[in-house]
Amino acid sequence: MAFFDIFSRDKAPQSANIAKERLKVIVAHERRARNAPDYLPALQNDILAVIRKYVDIEHDQLQIDLNDNGNCSILEVNVNLPR
Repeated sequence: MAFFDIFSRDKAPQSANIAKERLKVIVAHERRARNAPDYLPALQNDILAVIRKYVDIEHDQLQIDLNDNGNCSILEVNVNLPR
C-alpha cells in the first residue's frame, strides 16, 4: 500500500501548509518594516558605506533589525561577507 500513497491527496495540504507558513513570514516582515523608525534606512546606508570601505558587498548582503524589548532597544546588524 505504500506505493499507492504517492498518489494520495495528502500532498496538497502539505503544500498549502508550506505556503501558509511562507505567507506568515512575509506578513511578519512587512509589519516589522512598517513599524520601523524613519531613520533606519538611512542608518543602513551609512553602515553599508562604512563596510564598503573595507569589503565589497551588495546592498542585499546587509540586514538591519531594530527590536524593542520594553526597557531597551536592540540594533541587530547581519552582514554576509565574501570569503
